[in-house]
Amino acid sequence: MKKVLVIGYVWPEPNSSAAGTHMMSLLNAFRAQNWDVEFATPAQRTDHMVNLDDFGITSQSIALNCDSFDEYVKAYNPDIVMFDRFMMEEQFGWRVDKHCPNAIKILDTEDLQCLRNARHEAFKGEREFTTSDLHSDIAKREIAAILRCDLSLIISSYEMSLLNSVFKIEPSLLHHLPFMVDLSSLPTSTKTFEQRQHFMTIGNFRHAPNWDAVLYLQKIWPLIRKQLPKAELHIYGSYPPPKATALNNPKTGFLIKGWADNAFDVMQSARVCLAPLRFGAGIKGKLLEAMIMQTPSVTTNIGAEGMHNDLPWPGKIANTADDFANAAVEMYTNQSDFEQAQQDGNALLNTLYNKVQLSAALIQKVDSISSDLNAHREKNFTGQMLKHHTMRSTQYMSQWIAEKNKKLD
Repeated sequence: MKKVLVIGYVWPEPNSSAAGTHMMSLLNAFRAQNWDVEFATPAQRTDHMVNLDDFGITSQSIALNCDSFDEYVKAYNPDIVMFDRFMMEEQFGWRVDKHCPNAIKILDTEDLQCLRNARHEAFKGEREFTTSDLHSDIAKREIAAILRCDLSLIISSYEMSLLNSVFKIEPSLLHHLPFMVDLSSLPTSTKTFEQRQHFMTIGNFRHAPNWDAVLYLQKIWPLIRKQLPKAELHIYGSYPPPKATALNNPKTGFLIKGWADNAFDVMQSARVCLAPLRFGAGIKGKLLEAMIMQTPSVTTNIGAEGMHNDLPWPGKIANTADDFANAAVEMYTNQSDFEQAQQDGNALLNTLYNKVQLSAALIQKVDSISSDLNAHREKNFTGQMLKHHTMRSTQYMSQWIAEKNKKLD
């Protein structure tokens, strides 16, 4: 029986973010193999974190820059260690290499932080994003973490292409793993066109692309409202700050709803999901939830990126405020377009997001690496070189901080 240690950036909150849902899918995929799975994180516990005990997953709080992790990881002695985003690999990867050198190291990138940051910087600079924007310090750190690991999970097909073409990452180090959907649990029927009303959007307000989308909707919504004066826009999301709740305006139908007890329920009640994302990376949980609940969506090229390959989008894609508003109105008022979008969404789910197929491919990949780990690592000399230098730099910095903290105690 394999033992898996997952080192999380935060405690999983599947009802708050797509990242939380994706993490739970990974943990459950490992548990389905009857592997022992433990989740450890230095993050503070939260009100919305999932109860991992309910899924047969043990948990542990760990500390940054502290030698206590060394004794912990030696005692647990995992066969597989998965890092939740590159920052966790930076912090704990060298300790795993030192005390559990034969453990397979997996990096779950969630989405490429360097891509998200580069697009955000270009957006703030009011210029077009180019691949030269990717050559940042964050990219150097993230790509180094990918090279130090035996396998990195990449959620978007666009990001797979980017890593191959721009950063020249060896394909054997990467595995494309989008969101995993249990097709057997999809609703057999959802509300009809006539039973639904209003527009909606949803997303964690702490996530910069989501917050920008809310601000952009302030510009788009009057254009929609002019054509549909009785329509409302319901905006859901976890952790709404005062600056968000201040935007609530019942007179214009721009309604900040905040936390949704059940994202699927509010998604199904709406006729159209709006996601005018202007920067970001990865693939978008809100748009997947829309497909699951057969709710057509209107989004941008950024929103749809890496989510549908060459298949039709289950809704419409538009990239200017005027085009977005017109697309939203057309989708809202045209029943045939609405029903075609539902069919396109079902096709996407079955073709690209089948949990059974995706989890089987992941486990097969891990088992293949496990069968001859040394040979796999010998093909990645750059990664071995980076590990060597990391043990001489990051390690000593962390040990210096640990000693400093001991003196303060």
